[in-house]
Amino acid sequence: MLKKLLLMVLFVGSTVMAQDGVVKSVEEVAKKIEDTTATKGWTKKGNFNFLANQSTFSNWLAGGQSNLAISAGINYDFNYKKEDWSWDNKLMVNYGVTKIKGQEILKSDDRFEFNSLAGKKASGYWYYSMFLNLKTQLTTDLGNPAPGFTLPKSTSFFSPAFLQVGPGMMWRKSENLKVNIAPLTSRFVFVMDQDLADLGAFGVDPGDNMRFEFGASLSAYYKTQLFENVSMENILNLYTNYLEDPQNVDLDYQVNIVMKINKYLSTNLAFQTIYDDNAFRGFQTRQVIGLGVNFGF
Repeated sequence: MLKKLLLMVLFVGSTVMAQDGVVKSVEEVAKKIEDTTATKGWTKKGNFNFLANQSTFSNWLAGGQSNLAISAGINYDFNYKKEDWSWDNKLMVNYGVTKIKGQEILKSDDRFEFNSLAGKKASGYWYYSMFLNLKTQLTTDLGNPAPGFTLPKSTSFFSPAFLQVGPGMMWRKSENLKVNIAPLTSRFVFVMDQDLADLGAFGVDPGDNMRFEFGASLSAYYKTQLFENVSMENILNLYTNYLEDPQNVDLDYQVNIVMKINKYLSTNLAFQTIYDDNAFRGFQTRQVIGLGVNFGF
């Protein structure tokens, strides 16, 4: 009787262990399939946000002016990965206006930027790469020139626009962590507004609509989850022109922080600083913060 009981226990135990092994094997296979699917083909994700700030004062002895500021933005990624190839694309568009009581509506934010980075694996995390970066703004800035800017207007569509393209090497650990080095970068500066072009704005020769530069570019991207529901995105671009003043390195650094409240509401913080001595001899800074309505797509 005791032998039969022991044999039964051993049989049940071995059966359970076998079933557990089968379950684990199935889970491992499913996980591999999921990982393979996630790393092949297109992945697309985007976010639309709308920010609004309002201050109202009436008989307020401490002083203050009623004002309203609104802005909207799109941040969209569409990336492709298959075997040894990767192709990461990012579109960022922002526009905002502000209205102070007794004054005209002024533009507070205006940006259009597209980044494309393709890579073919070389070894480990290293890839042979080709990149493209395009930056401009959407509207004319009549009557609201930037501080220190002596021209009647600061910018308009494609005035200026900066296009960089070139081969290089990319270190890519993931979509959220990558660095691209391009020592043979062609850079084009467009000033299509003839009023600005005639004045030689943004480094073009007076009357010309384009300036060509040749130099080196370094770009880095890092996105991390600081806390639960709090993400931070860092974007860095450096460029030096071999043909003129190579010691003057152009810098563009952006930080985007999203603090999610729920599915549709969040607090958004965007900070950007630019140094380009052909456009303005000093640091340009942009900061936007507010309660946002977000839609993922």
